[in-house]
Amino acid sequence: MKLDPSAKTITALALALGTFMQVLDTTIANVSIPTIAGNLGVSPDQGTWVITSFAVANGVSVPLTGWLMQRYGVVKTFVFSVLMFTIASFLCGIAWSLESLVAFRVLQGAVSGPMIPGSQALLLGIFPPEKRGTALAIWSITTLVAPICGPLLGGYISDNYTWPWIFLINIPFGIFTAFVCWRYLGKSETATRKLPIDTVGLGLLVTWIGALQIMLDRGKDLDWFHSPQIVILGLVALVGFIAFIIWELYEEHPIVDLSLFKNWNFTLGTIAMCFGYAVFFGNVVLLPLWLQTQIGYTATWAGLVAAPSGIVAVLISPFVGKYLQKTDARWFAIFAFVTFGLSYFMRANYVAEGSFWSFVLPMLVQGLAMGTFFIALVSIALHGLPASRVPAASGMTNFLRITAGSFATSITTTLWDRREAFHQTRLAETSSIYDPALTQPLTELTNHGFSLTQSIGILTRGLQSQAYLMSSIDFFWISGWISFALIGVMMLAKPTRNQGPVTAAAD
Repeated sequence: MKLDPSAKTITALALALGTFMQVLDTTIANVSIPTIAGNLGVSPDQGTWVITSFAVANGVSVPLTGWLMQRYGVVKTFVFSVLMFTIASFLCGIAWSLESLVAFRVLQGAVSGPMIPGSQALLLGIFPPEKRGTALAIWSITTLVAPICGPLLGGYISDNYTWPWIFLINIPFGIFTAFVCWRYLGKSETATRKLPIDTVGLGLLVTWIGALQIMLDRGKDLDWFHSPQIVILGLVALVGFIAFIIWELYEEHPIVDLSLFKNWNFTLGTIAMCFGYAVFFGNVVLLPLWLQTQIGYTATWAGLVAAPSGIVAVLISPFVGKYLQKTDARWFAIFAFVTFGLSYFMRANYVAEGSFWSFVLPMLVQGLAMGTFFIALVSIALHGLPASRVPAASGMTNFLRITAGSFATSITTTLWDRREAFHQTRLAETSSIYDPALTQPLTELTNHGFSLTQSIGILTRGLQSQAYLMSSIDFFWISGWISFALIGVMMLAKPTRNQGPVTAAAD
């Protein structure tokens, strides 16, 4: 694609914005969940459906991206995806209930699948081969900057305006991106060809992932397998998954190429990426939720706690890219899991009265992990694969990673509440009306004008807050040990030294 310098600059900016918007919308709602839930009259746990619905729909749509681009062309597919994403963002902004918001987030996630691979492909196309490193640098920076801006923007908008604006701000950028890309790239469409699509496989994929996600989201409210609805959803997910695996193994043009798992490094790299990202994303959801509902932080300050990790990741990413081609990628992956583990263990020392910087310090350590995790794991997973299979393999890792993150959101909030109930029960069992630790604060509260009922309510609230802190610490410990366990998985992978950097990244 030949463009003059000014057209190339504005097109590259538009393509970067396309990536930025999609990645931004995976994190911008995280710190706003308590605000959205309160405004719509639901619990914060139910509010997390806003996150999981987008992630699941986006994950399911990723395997379709390759087929869409070959069938209709990269430019048309990307521009259509951006326009539909913009429309879906508007619908999210005018949602009138949790059900409508979740439905529109499903639409938003489903149509956004081609945005990241499309922007990457088009960026590489408008730069000559010797400048493609610059193109990938632009693309990679947007994937790291967006997670920084997401919590900050989401928090600031929720605190100073109204939550619908976290979705409505996409509209002008989406229109700009679609207009510029169509104007400058519309006449340079890629070659197209008719390909069969695995409709049965796609249907089975949507069925079992959708059933499993709904089961995870609704299980806590319906008392899990004591509910017939959860039992049915579990059976649908299990049968659908088995049928999907069998179908894909024998389908000539599968929606998901399971034969990739014959490659040892791909299997280990994908396993490590899914578990590592699931733990990471669970913490991304839990920390701002805890800070706002239990510690009293505003959405803005919760965003400020999360932002430094992204800044550190941006700063170290150029060094990782420079030295990855000279070093075994397994060492970068091990470094990522060590620093992830240290960050989680540092959080296990959180206290309710901790300072802002005591909350931020573990996030700075996490930034070191973020700057190495994605590129190292992708390099390991794609090591040894022929060039013709890299696009399918990259799509597979992204699909599984995104799906793992959406499942982790539901599992995290469920575990958090269950451990809170456990700790609250244990704390209550050790309390007594004859215990000075209880009678003394009760006396002080009543002396300050509170009734006995109000005093008990205040102490109960304190007990609940302490139980949530202990539950959070449990989750941080679990996260740390899982991260350290994944170091062993990396040691089983084959060395990747001198294979060169892989030009695929994760959002």
